[in-house]
Amino acid sequence: MADLLVRGVDEAIVQALKKRAGAHGLSAEAEHRVILAAALLAPPRRTLAELLATMPDVGSDADFQRACEHGDEAADVFV
Repeated sequence: MADLLVRGVDEAIVQALKKRAGAHGLSAEAEHRVILAAALLAPPRRTLAELLATMPDVGSDADFQRACEHGDEAADVFV
């Protein structure tokens, strides 16, 4: 396993790391490894467009038209 030395880290970040590590019952070094792994090894997030493209075509827009309180169909224009 390799070593990593990070210089010039703001004191507020160091304190936040120590606080987070304590909350998880880990050393600051172990918490640092967890954070790095989560940030760098996690699968990339998909964009909204990519997520929407995976949704199946299950009907028409009329299927989702909202009815007004009086049972009338909603107007197509939003105010």
